[in-house]
Amino acid sequence: MNQRFYSLDVFRGATVCLMILVNNPGSWSYIYAPFEHAPWHGLTPTDLVFPFFLFAVGNAMSFVMPRLEAGGDAAFWKKVLKRSALIFLIGLFLNWWPFVTEVNRLAEGATEFQKITIIKGFTWIDYSKDKAGNIVETVKGVRILGVLQRIALAYFFASVLVYYLKARKAFLAGLIFLLIYWMLCYIGNPADPYSLKGWFGTGIDKMILGEPHMYKGEGLPFDPEGLMSTLPAIVQVILGYLAGDYIQKKSKILPVPDQPGTTSGGMYEMLTGLFVIAVAMIITGFCWDMVFPINKKIWTSSYVIYTTGLAILTIATMIYMIEIKKIKGGLARFFDVFGKNALFVFALSAFLPKGLALVKLGEGINPWNWLYKKVLIYTPGAKENGSLLYALCVITFMWAICYWMDKKKIYIKV
Repeated sequence: MNQRFYSLDVFRGATVCLMILVNNPGSWSYIYAPFEHAPWHGLTPTDLVFPFFLFAVGNAMSFVMPRLEAGGDAAFWKKVLKRSALIFLIGLFLNWWPFVTEVNRLAEGATEFQKITIIKGFTWIDYSKDKAGNIVETVKGVRILGVLQRIALAYFFASVLVYYLKARKAFLAGLIFLLIYWMLCYIGNPADPYSLKGWFGTGIDKMILGEPHMYKGEGLPFDPEGLMSTLPAIVQVILGYLAGDYIQKKSKILPVPDQPGTTSGGMYEMLTGLFVIAVAMIITGFCWDMVFPINKKIWTSSYVIYTTGLAILTIATMIYMIEIKKIKGGLARFFDVFGKNALFVFALSAFLPKGLALVKLGEGINPWNWLYKKVLIYTPGAKENGSLLYALCVITFMWAICYWMDKKKIYIKV
């Protein structure tokens, strides 16, 4: 990305860093409230991370799109299809990985206290069978959707809309999508449209994906990265693109003669515009919340507008501090390292825990959680302290990998 917008690299890096932080506590039973998702309606700082990343994807797209447009339709489709497919397949791979699962069973002739753990291959769908070998019921399957899959789908459709409709029409299409999604939510179940059990998208996911391939962390088949809630997520990427396009066209960073570090008026005009837009979107999202609740798990339209406003406010502040005030301290450099290999380090943070969990070092202990189970769990004070300290250790470990890759000029992109 253009060095003049170092702040956008920092924004992307900070976002992926926080994604890793909230996904790797020492124990899911001990998490401070700001690092948990809202139970349903509402917002916590953690609920800002994913929409901020989608916004950053759109932001980065604004720097690439001119080259794709110059290359013509063939170059555009080759690039976008390849990138979308790779990101989606990596996400699917991580859901399936490590391709085996642990099963606790009683040893033959043993009491209920004498169980054995076996490792068996985890197929696309696992079935429960009776003694005769007949299928009794479907137990579980590989989850098809997820974070990376949503990024892939949102990036693909946003790219197509921006490429063919251009900025103004893509913006209008995004607004229409948000309104249509609101209408679909309400029509799907007028009596209880925004509840876990009443949301219309679950029925569509069951029909297309099948229950075995859906997320069940809410106690029932419900996918927070489902097909229908991906529709408003596409708009998040479009808005990120529009913000990046606006920044490039309005900034015109030009040094003032004999005054190092100063910039032309275009930069301040751009920042003023960003702050006005951010405040307008935050107020709009807050007002929309009164009739269409802000909800990350079904990715409501009010959630898109509200979080996009906060993302723009954050980026505008970073541009002011980093590009104008030239504050490029250690924190900015720390996050920048993450931004240079964002998708790779996020995938790695999901790959390692699941793989290392198969290596047993004791009851419930493996190489990945050893530090927490044997050391940090005894951290003084609230149990959440040790859990958070472990997450910070994971961040430090991942940063060290990214730092080494940056020093070696190794950048893995798809």
